[in-house]
Amino acid sequence: MDHPADEHAPPAADASGADRPRPADAPARGITVAEALGLPGLRGTEILAGAAGLGRVVRRLAVAATAEEMAGAGAGELLLAAAPLRGGGRGGAVRLLRDLDDRGLAAVAVGPGAAAVPREALRTADNIALPVLRLGAEVPLGEVPARLLGDVLDRRAACLERAERVRRALAEADRAGGGPAALAAALAGPLGGGVLVTTPEGRVLARAGVSGGAAADPALFDDGGARFRTADFPLGPAEFEEAASEAAGAAGPAAAPRAVQVPVVSGGVDHGRVVLLPHGRAAAPEDVGLLERAAATAALSLARGLAEAAMAEKYRGDLLRDLLAGRADDPGDPGGTARRCAALGWDVDRPLVVAAAEFPPEAGADGGARPDHERAAAWAAAARERDPGAAVAGYRREVVVLTRADGPGRGGGAGGAAKGAGRRGASASAARDLVARMAGEPGGPGGAPAFTAGISRAAQGPRELPRAYEQARRAARVARSTRGPGAVAEFDELGVDRLLSLVGDGAELRAFAAETLGELAETGSPEADDLRATLEALLDNNLNVAETARALHFHYNTLRYRIGKLERMLGPFSTDPQLRLDLLVALRVLRMRDPG
Repeated sequence: MDHPADEHAPPAADASGADRPRPADAPARGITVAEALGLPGLRGTEILAGAAGLGRVVRRLAVAATAEEMAGAGAGELLLAAAPLRGGGRGGAVRLLRDLDDRGLAAVAVGPGAAAVPREALRTADNIALPVLRLGAEVPLGEVPARLLGDVLDRRAACLERAERVRRALAEADRAGGGPAALAAALAGPLGGGVLVTTPEGRVLARAGVSGGAAADPALFDDGGARFRTADFPLGPAEFEEAASEAAGAAGPAAAPRAVQVPVVSGGVDHGRVVLLPHGRAAAPEDVGLLERAAATAALSLARGLAEAAMAEKYRGDLLRDLLAGRADDPGDPGGTARRCAALGWDVDRPLVVAAAEFPPEAGADGGARPDHERAAAWAAAARERDPGAAVAGYRREVVVLTRADGPGRGGGAGGAAKGAGRRGASASAARDLVARMAGEPGGPGGAPAFTAGISRAAQGPRELPRAYEQARRAARVARSTRGPGAVAEFDELGVDRLLSLVGDGAELRAFAAETLGELAETGSPEADDLRATLEALLDNNLNVAETARALHFHYNTLRYRIGKLERMLGPFSTDPQLRLDLLVALRVLRMRDPG
């Protein structure tokens, strides 16, 4: 006597979560054994063995009154055994369970008054992860099929009702503009949990129904709730099914995923994630289907909004370009630029620092294939957490940020430069923190940032922004040439590199380095590289032999020998300050031309 299980539950899987072979005419979906145990019709059921297989999928229900009927059970069945669980001869129960497992049985259940299952059979069930269950006394064995069928139908009706509420919520969100905030707010109620809309890396764009405790949970979020830990939770139906199966076999419902997420894809571009954090329960398979429907709606909405977002970003980009080019005001509209900036929430009438992040040609948003306006949006969200009046705009290969100047630091003009107390400007701390945070975004090659960044000195007002922008771009260029892609430099740190970057004749610089360093200019030679490292350490330590020996882990006499060898090759640099200067500059030239 067979009864169909829920046709809308997850696909069949073995104990490890992988799909088992099944007949071509077998139903494709069902419910897991763990989910079946949660139905009222199986209340009080005890798991005798095979708990690791609770992720197996039930597609049919069968009752076997004889040993022959048990032996004929098929794939995906929850077998209710009215006969004792024994086979013919010694070890018959073990052979029976192994045969049932080979057939793809989901689980076998015996009645509350059934004879005890042999111990060796229970050990076998544990080894092959085939659940063996004992039904509770609350429901007679003969009534179990009807009650389970009623439970499944009730569950299906509840799913349909929930799906309809989600459909109406999505329609309402679309009428409200379809943005991330409208989508999250509309879905939180029908889905029965907190809803997030995030970037592919997990940066939260909108949230609804997320309690303060959940938002501060480090198992769910990083950066104080600003980034959902996307890599730690299943993405889409296949990963969710695997995770739920593993949880059911390992520790039961308590270990089930606390969150489920699906991608939002439009036009082949991954725009982000829709995430559900269920309230007071584990995520269920139907949650994934409902989220996928929400993600499809979100993708259509995002596709429709791409042109609007691109136009808005172009307006912001043009406005910021006017500021950085010194076109702060139109003579016919005094103060017009400041008013337009204020309308965007940009506060430009104060001391500002410029940060310029330059991306390689192949990098899209955050190093991926996302549109430039999404890259700028991610930077803007991070910048405004620190400075609500920050101005951010994105260009084809660059993001520019104007953020507050903290503390005195160095000003943009000559007078401001004279007031600088140190090489590292205190005024750039906000920009420095922002760049460090964005450098931690996933997507860079090998985990490195996907951009090279430069940070300017402080500009005291809009008229000094062109100079500050040029400083930031120059710092980024020097950082790339001296330290390689992914580096960050501040204009106040550049030192002599700033002057060397202005020399356009690379051949002349290389010739100077070769003439000054001689054999040591040959990069790639182990001996030359080793001696050049010794020379750099000596010069960095102001020719302090003891300090250099400790830094290089050399014996003092070994270093004295090397100094003699270096002076025979290069000249008496220990006593000639001009030669030391030449050597320092030549080493910097080599570093600029070969940052690796």
